[in-house]
Amino acid sequence: MKNIKSMNYDIAVIGGGPAGMTAAGRAGELGASVVLIEKNPKLGVKLLMTGHGRCNLTNKIPDQKTLIEKYGKNGKFLYSSFNKFGVDDVIDFFQSRGLTTKIENNGCVFPDSNKSYDVLNVLVDYLSDSNVEIKANSEVARIIVKDKKITKIVLKNKKEVIAKKYIICTGGKSYPATGSTGDGYNWLTNIGHTINTLRPSLTPVIVQEKFIKELEGVSLVNVTTKLFKDNKKIASCRGDLMFTANGLTGPSILDFSKQIGLSILGPGDLVLKIDLLPKIDFNNLDKKLHLKFSQDNKALKNSLAEFFPKRLVSVIINLAKINPDKKVNIISKQERKILLNTIKGFSLKIKSLAGYDKAMITGGGVNLQEVDPRTMKSKLIDNLYFAGEILDLDGPCGGFNLQVCWSTGYLAGESVTN
Repeated sequence: MKNIKSMNYDIAVIGGGPAGMTAAGRAGELGASVVLIEKNPKLGVKLLMTGHGRCNLTNKIPDQKTLIEKYGKNGKFLYSSFNKFGVDDVIDFFQSRGLTTKIENNGCVFPDSNKSYDVLNVLVDYLSDSNVEIKANSEVARIIVKDKKITKIVLKNKKEVIAKKYIICTGGKSYPATGSTGDGYNWLTNIGHTINTLRPSLTPVIVQEKFIKELEGVSLVNVTTKLFKDNKKIASCRGDLMFTANGLTGPSILDFSKQIGLSILGPGDLVLKIDLLPKIDFNNLDKKLHLKFSQDNKALKNSLAEFFPKRLVSVIINLAKINPDKKVNIISKQERKILLNTIKGFSLKIKSLAGYDKAMITGGGVNLQEVDPRTMKSKLIDNLYFAGEILDLDGPCGGFNLQVCWSTGYLAGESVTN
């Protein structure tokens, strides 16, 4: 069969990431003849990068309602897929195949081994057990549609794949070096599907201030960050962050990038204000510094070093325009107020979000109004289904986006066999 021009199957799955492997494995497990088409030489290239190579499988969140809320206004679309193959089902699936897991901070679920390769190996074995044929190094050139049905897939090597039903799981545009170049969006636009505005999500933020370079590598724990547009607060978050050579990253910032990305779409200046000491309010911090300064004979740079990393102290003092060697017991009330405003509202003007090469996931995608959430079936093309990041669904850091892949992949793989 491999040497002839046309290949026929019950199901053809395009995309060998977590959603595609799950969909293909489930369809094959239920008895369908399945081919999994992947443009890379190997499956799961991007999966191996998740969780810094540890693979944050999912999140053991207390209840489904809270889980759904993590995905914002589009979250309700996921009820059916989460009911079919939810968080506990995912954990059970991997554990039943020999991969033990552990729950870490904030409910994040990882393999005990801390190795994403072990996750990938489970999925590859699942495909083998389900008799799925894998076609790696097989890039799709065109999808042919006639009378609201896909009739065949034409590969770049001119070979054709013909199936009764098709599942597109090509992911988004994030980390293009892994093969996620947004091909699926172009195919789907050409056959009539709507692609909602695409944007990098879970990505670092780039700011305008040049002094940010001085803070590269400095980390802050559990600080509060607020987003302002034309001086009006529109969102806030709290968590860990880290300064980069040109901006900010870290869990709280990556999660916040979705809101920032949506805000950038319209006119207006965007500013982040970081409360560097959120555990104490402005007035109490004022009293604390006043008392400390009045009883101390240290230079300002040394006194503030008790609160912040030295490089951050230097930037704070420079922004406040105070001599760093000035003794704190002669700091004026006005100077103290300027310091307080800098500490409680460390301001950075947003220039942009980092591009898709830094983004963990793509925001936007296939308009959910064109997809049946009970089956993952297209409402426009009779034999087309979707799963994973190609859909207009994105959640925060912590395993939530992989959960979408497992759940929608499993539901699509089961639905195509009915």
